[in-house]
Amino acid sequence: MNIIETRDLTKIYQTGLKKGNVVAVDGVTLEVKPGEVFGLLGPNGAGKTTFVKALLGVTSITSGEALINGLPPSDPLSRDKVGFLPENCRFPAHLTGLGLMEFSGRLCGMKESEIDQRSRKLLQLVDMEKWAGTKIRKYSKGMAERVGLAQALISDPDIVFLDEPTDGIDPVGKKEIREVLRRIREQGKTVFLNSHLLSEVEAVADRVAILSRGKLVKTGTVEDLTVRASQYEIEADIKNERIEIPAEIGQRVSITAKGMIVVLNDPESINQIIDELRLRHISIRSVQPMRQTLEQSFFEAVADEPEAEA
Repeated sequence: MNIIETRDLTKIYQTGLKKGNVVAVDGVTLEVKPGEVFGLLGPNGAGKTTFVKALLGVTSITSGEALINGLPPSDPLSRDKVGFLPENCRFPAHLTGLGLMEFSGRLCGMKESEIDQRSRKLLQLVDMEKWAGTKIRKYSKGMAERVGLAQALISDPDIVFLDEPTDGIDPVGKKEIREVLRRIREQGKTVFLNSHLLSEVEAVADRVAILSRGKLVKTGTVEDLTVRASQYEIEADIKNERIEIPAEIGQRVSITAKGMIVVLNDPESINQIIDELRLRHISIRSVQPMRQTLEQSFFEAVADEPEAEA
């Protein structure tokens, strides 16, 4: 069973203004599997945070369906095995890291013995055990975010929602949080990562979805979204051979030190190129599809979306 499912999930805010209502989330259908890191991408204002709030029952759904562990957001039990770290979360500054863990555990109705055991284990997981007795007011933003991750895991949830967990954090802090997310995944937890920092998501996510103006415009594995299916790098001993690509199947982009790069109208045409090289007794070492960054894939997906009407 998918741990998260939505079907045509839509959220419309009633504004009462002449410009009309605001469609924050527009018919989004997606699935998240247990044990994966799933990244929800989109520019600011794309509807990412509203989507997460709708899943968690913080805001009502206008139409469509959402399920967490098979239960709708209207059922409090849907959040029984869920952890959440909101964007720019501010914890009581007078508490220590351990004090925050104990406070969060009590809010979850946990026993004191269980709270103590899990608190120390989780502070170690996020590399904050040395600062357990230090007050949060003395933490850097990266340290506060790591202890926030720990408190989101205090009740041993099946899935944890993280809203922009690395926003505004320095490169060292981002690297530390990436390591924590990998450790969480190794424990079999599902991580739903909401972010506009594409390079961060690319480094940790198994699958991603891209939102633009409330609509789901692309979804798939990171590999699916970063492979240029029509562009190939052929590593072969071409040397001074003149290789012409028929215009009806594509074109040769360039000759490289390793071989050549071709762009094809149909990915299946790569077989014709390989056959031609073999007929010429040219040794082929590898044929690899060219890759782009997740950021490039993101901009392509967003650029295909029509401008919203004024």
